[in-house]
Amino acid sequence: MSTESRGSGEAMERLRRQGEDSTGSDQLHPVFEEGFTGRTLVGALFVAFIMLPGAIYLGLVSGQSLGSASEWVTIVLFAEVARRSFIPLKRQEIYVLFYIAAALSGLNAELGVSGGPFGNLIWNGYLHTAPQATGTAIHVNGELTTISRAIPTWAIPAESSSVWTQRSFLHPDWLIPIGLLLVGSVLDKVGQVTGGYALFRLTSDIERLPFPMAPVHAAGATALAEAGSKDESWRWQVFSTGAVAGLLFGFFYLGIPIYTGTVLPAPIKLLPLPFLDLTPNTEGIFPGAATGLSMDLTHVLSGFVLPLPMVVGAAVTSLASQLVVNPWLYRNEMLPTYRKGANALWTKMAGDLDFWMSVDIGLKISVALIGVWMAISIMSRYLRSRGQGSGADAISTPPPGRGDFDWRKGLILFFACQAGYVVLGHMLVPAFPLLILIGLGFLYTPLYSYVSARMYGLTGRGVGLPYVREAIFLQTGYRGVDLWFMPTAMHDYGAFAQRFREVELTGTRFSSIVKAETLVLPLVLIASFIYWAFLWYTSAIPSSQFPYAQMYWPVHVTYRVLWMSATTDGGAAVKQFIGAIRPGVIVPSILGGLAAYGAVAGLKLPILFYYGAVGGVGQMMTTTVPNLMGALVGKYYFSKRFGLSEWRRYAPVLLAGFSCGMGLIAMVAIALGLIAKSVSFLPF
Repeated sequence: MSTESRGSGEAMERLRRQGEDSTGSDQLHPVFEEGFTGRTLVGALFVAFIMLPGAIYLGLVSGQSLGSASEWVTIVLFAEVARRSFIPLKRQEIYVLFYIAAALSGLNAELGVSGGPFGNLIWNGYLHTAPQATGTAIHVNGELTTISRAIPTWAIPAESSSVWTQRSFLHPDWLIPIGLLLVGSVLDKVGQVTGGYALFRLTSDIERLPFPMAPVHAAGATALAEAGSKDESWRWQVFSTGAVAGLLFGFFYLGIPIYTGTVLPAPIKLLPLPFLDLTPNTEGIFPGAATGLSMDLTHVLSGFVLPLPMVVGAAVTSLASQLVVNPWLYRNEMLPTYRKGANALWTKMAGDLDFWMSVDIGLKISVALIGVWMAISIMSRYLRSRGQGSGADAISTPPPGRGDFDWRKGLILFFACQAGYVVLGHMLVPAFPLLILIGLGFLYTPLYSYVSARMYGLTGRGVGLPYVREAIFLQTGYRGVDLWFMPTAMHDYGAFAQRFREVELTGTRFSSIVKAETLVLPLVLIASFIYWAFLWYTSAIPSSQFPYAQMYWPVHVTYRVLWMSATTDGGAAVKQFIGAIRPGVIVPSILGGLAAYGAVAGLKLPILFYYGAVGGVGQMMTTTVPNLMGALVGKYYFSKRFGLSEWRRYAPVLLAGFSCGMGLIAMVAIALGLIAKSVSFLPF
């Protein structure tokens, strides 16, 4: 093994041990317990039938998610009730509650759609009947029609169906769309568990990546479990300190805007949300640069947890991309989409379309190639050492009692799900190239998910390649609207590798997560059907009752119709999107990424600096600069005050407590706001 590889491995192992210390996980003699019990079942019912309708309503009204609020409120409530009943929850039960709440409270941030998959049917229904779709004339197979009429009935009931006047899911025209929704939900859930587990085994058990953000949630569960025992340790004290700080900061940052946003025409923001946009102020000096700074202290505290070399790498490349490269590109007329006066988000999007998207794709491919090479080298060393009888079975043999399942059977199930997507897509859109569907399912998704899992394991964040799906569809040359509703196997399962690492750190058996997912799937489908059907029946969506949906859904429909028209008569407005992915930029970026990795290794720099730098290329500085501030304060102040080893144990627990406090104050503000909003309509 080379010196730099050995040094990199030692650094990774040190980071893993830090995470284990902060969660109280003894990886030398691990003990795993069942976390799915009757109490977690009650918690799942509580989230599904009490908190889910609030999540749906909040998303449609304000575009915000209950998110961490639902997760922390659920576990704090149940942990406190259990403690006062003298039957405190184990940390395994607490984490499973957290896991279930997170799975049930997901949000499509662009649309404000939360509360399960049936919200997507409501969105598709609005797309189907919106003026943009009914009034846009297109040519399909030489015939003149509209976008709305060209949408297949297996995706959405026909434009003439009575479901749009009755606003009801209880109609025969919904049978096929709902059936496809159920099949897709099952395939996706099985793919998440099996694909996530295989990625976890590869990136955590074999590559020994540290997963720096995994200890945060695990440490929170450990601290809350210790609060219910007689032998409270330092974790509860640090956690409660962070929670109080989160409550105080969250009151000003989230509480006041959320509450006033529901009772006043416009929310009162004491601090800018989502970040302070400096782009209009700096465009004279740095044209083309998307400048801004997040005021959320969560990003500063995240810098306490993330490895310093990675944070420095991300900050350096994000600042260089925006303040050096973008102005140079603008002056050389290489940013044609950018216009002065645009805000940070539009400036960022223009830069991505003109240059950074292709660079990002190339760098992510280089990360994938490096990861594949490292995985092959690790496996070859393992096979050689196994042949020599050196006891290397410990590398690939999971700890006893962890609840692992056979990874071979898991891979078979995973690829069976991918095959299911391919078959389903080919049956629904037989004219679409079958080889493309196969490539998406068996090449794109595994490779992309592996790259994402490695980035989670190294940096705590995944990857994001915008417009890849659109670019692939357009490049195929297929003509029709139906492919935009076709099930495809384009998924990113990298985040679920981190989930399994969190499960391991809490000492929870993996079988608990399999049981939890088995419960969550039918539960979220039932609850989603009930509450979305009720809301849609009582009021049109979008409407004045749901201001966020009323404001933003027409905008997103316009973009969606634009993409769909591109695969009919090739609208000229999307040509800039087609040209955004340029091989002439991607190939040099791949070579540059590989060369940069070799330079970092040759100069004996921390390898995490490279991965941080790759993640920061082309990105805004809104979060990378606060991360850097937190990392520097942690290293040069807190680590000297508490001692380096102690501070590394405290930081993840402190961040978990801060997130809990922020979630609690957000939930209180949401509850008060909804109460005030409902009372204001009473006639007395």
